[in-house]
Amino acid sequence: MKKNKIKRLLKSFFSVLIRSLSRLNVEQMENLPKEGGYLLATNHLSILDAPLMYVSLNRYDLTALVAKKHQKNPILRWIINAVGGIWLNREEADSRALRSAQAHLKAGGVLGIAPEGTRSPNHALLPAKTGVAYLADRSKVPIVPAAIIGSQRAIPKMLTFRRPLITIRFGKPFYLPSLNRKTRDQDLKRNTDEIMSHIAHLLPPDYRGVYANHPRVLELNASEIKAD
Repeated sequence: MKKNKIKRLLKSFFSVLIRSLSRLNVEQMENLPKEGGYLLATNHLSILDAPLMYVSLNRYDLTALVAKKHQKNPILRWIINAVGGIWLNREEADSRALRSAQAHLKAGGVLGIAPEGTRSPNHALLPAKTGVAYLADRSKVPIVPAAIIGSQRAIPKMLTFRRPLITIRFGKPFYLPSLNRKTRDQDLKRNTDEIMSHIAHLLPPDYRGVYANHPRVLELNASEIKAD
């Protein structure tokens, strides 16, 4: 069976499953580019987040960086391989994974990534790692911020057919300024904060965690109020 057909079948399967067991609310889909490569940067609350994004997007060329520890699960390993997932060794600087991610983006694909690097234990944003900013600089693609709300408590409710409300919200694409060799570390931190500020701006206040009072988040919030 061709990989594209498998992707379509998996998307249909997860779409029926998720929409049957939850109330999925997808907002601001008009912000999603219909073509061309981009980085989809999102917060991370649950093992449900990846399939939620997969069914919410309007494209089939979405893949993601996935921790190698999940290869131990044969079902999960098969699904991730079927959708072209990129296995990432989080214990080291995985240059192979980064090259694969960069190639996917330059070929016009969508790459999903959680800058925090792990699931939040209490649904609030954690300090992010700089890998997404580095990948964006190397690939020269836009960032699309995304917010997931409600997935952290969804599975127990889904198992008892209580259909939890889960919201996916997409922000407008934006580009990051280029890195300067002389100030590379500071620039990576600046760009990472910019990504996380856009994600935090899309989230409810109690989800914003360490970025709740970041000046850039407050600026984005104020500009939205002014626009209204």
